[in-house]
Amino acid sequence: MSLRTSWIDRTDRIDRTNSADRTDRTDRTDWTGRTGWTGRTDCSGRTAGAGDSHAEGGRQGGRGAERARRAFMNESGTLTVDAQGLSSRELNYLLRACALDRVCGEISVKNVAGQRYIGTNLRRSLNLEIYGTPGSDLGAFMDGPRITVFGNAQDCVGNTMTSGEIVVHGRAGDVVAMSMRGGAIFVRDDVGSRCAIHMKEYGDRKPLVVIGGTAHDFLGEYMAGGTVIMLGLGLAPGEGHRACFIGTGMHGGRIFVRGSIEAHQLGREVEVVDPDSRDQETIMCAVERFCTLFGTDFAEIANSRFLKLHPRSHRPYGRFYAARDSGG
Repeated sequence: MSLRTSWIDRTDRIDRTNSADRTDRTDRTDWTGRTGWTGRTDCSGRTAGAGDSHAEGGRQGGRGAERARRAFMNESGTLTVDAQGLSSRELNYLLRACALDRVCGEISVKNVAGQRYIGTNLRRSLNLEIYGTPGSDLGAFMDGPRITVFGNAQDCVGNTMTSGEIVVHGRAGDVVAMSMRGGAIFVRDDVGSRCAIHMKEYGDRKPLVVIGGTAHDFLGEYMAGGTVIMLGLGLAPGEGHRACFIGTGMHGGRIFVRGSIEAHQLGREVEVVDPDSRDQETIMCAVERFCTLFGTDFAEIANSRFLKLHPRSHRPYGRFYAARDSGG
C-alpha cells in the first residue's frame, strides 16, 4: 500500500467516525481522528482516557472531516495540507496529529493566511514548509523541528523556542525570538521592534538570530544571552541603522552589527567594541549559513566591518536591590 493510499484510508476512517453519532458525548470524534470525552481513539488506534487534552477538538464535527480530505501525502512521504479556510485551531489540530502519530517527517502547508501558533510546542524532528503568511507565535516553545516560511511572518516568531531552526524568506514582525533559549532563527529581510527581548542561554544552548536587513527600536532589550547578528543588507550605501534604544537593559549575550550605529541609538547598559577572533568565527559561521539559505553573496558580507555590542555589566540593576552603604 502506498503512502498516499495509507493517508487516504486514514482520512476515510476519520470521516466515517465523524458521521456516526456525533452528538453522543461518550464517543464523539474530532476531524483529526481523536474522539472527545471518554472511550475515545486517535487515528493511530490507541485509546485515550477521560480528560484528554484533545477533547476540545470533538467540537469540530463533520465539517472538519471534510476539510481533512485536503491533506495528501505523495510517494516521497511529504504531506501537503491546504490551509485555506481553516481556523488556527483546525489547522494546528491536523498538524499536531500528523506530527505526534509519526505519519510523516515533512509537511508542506499551502495557502496560509494569518493562522496563529503553527508549530507551537512541537517536540520532534520535522520539516515544516509554510507558503503564505503565518500568524503570531510561529514555532513558539518548539523543540526540534525546522520551519521554513516562503513569505513574511507576523509577531512573536520563535517565542520561548528551545531548539530547531526557523527560516523566513521575507520579513518578520515585532518581538521575534522573545525569551528564546536555543536553536536559530534566520530572517532574510527586516524585523520589527523588540527583537530578542529577554533572549537567554544556558550551558550549550546558545540561541542565534540573524537579521538580513535591519530592526526597529529596542533590539536586544533585557537580553540575557545568545547572539544577534544584523546585516543591514537592505540599506543604501552610507545609510545607517535607524533603531534606537538598542540593548536597553541588556545584561548578557552579544549583538553584532554590520553597518554604522551612533551612540545616541544605544541603551545606557551597552558599549561598542571591535569583535575579537572568536567573535569573527561566530559571525562567519552564521553568515555562511545565512548565505546558503537565501543565496546571498558571502564574500560581500564577510569583507565588511562589524561592531560588537555587549553589556557593561551582568547586573545592571543590582544597585536597586542592594542596601546602599551609608558610610556609618
